[in-house]
Amino acid sequence: MSESAPPENPYGTPTTTGPEPIRSYQGRVNTFVRSLLKVPILSGIVGKSLATLHVVGRKSGAVYDVPVAYTKHNGTLLIGTALRPWVKNLQGGTEVTLSRGAAPETFTATVHTDEQRVIELFAVIARDNKQNAKFNGIGYQADGEPSKADIYQTWQKGGVVIELTPR
Repeated sequence: MSESAPPENPYGTPTTTGPEPIRSYQGRVNTFVRSLLKVPILSGIVGKSLATLHVVGRKSGAVYDVPVAYTKHNGTLLIGTALRPWVKNLQGGTEVTLSRGAAPETFTATVHTDEQRVIELFAVIARDNKQNAKFNGIGYQADGEPSKADIYQTWQKGGVVIELTPR
């Protein structure tokens, strides 16, 4: 059985090798960041674009506290990430809570997986948060705009955008 090559990138050659892999120490980093986001004074400094997303498992009912970077966009919050196991719990307009240093807020989550919407929304995220873009394998063109070839590559490798709409 031969392996088929991925389709050619319609936006050209990517400037990066794609999203960074999850590191073995990521769990410890997430625990540390969640702790910082719980401290009132520090959460205001650290939490300008970071928050804790509280996701309920579809089957287990367990609550997963996931630190995420977010971007404000047209009255919603955008989270760009790879299709991690916890993202599967957000399918179908799931209600989630998000802590940004104050009382948790309730949102409806929409997971965007289609190519055009992911490219459009990841570009918004990359313009706002260069560290998030780097983590997701998105570089920049000479004019400072996010590389569509990189965003397409991120989408090909499982990148999704979660849109949180306030309830």
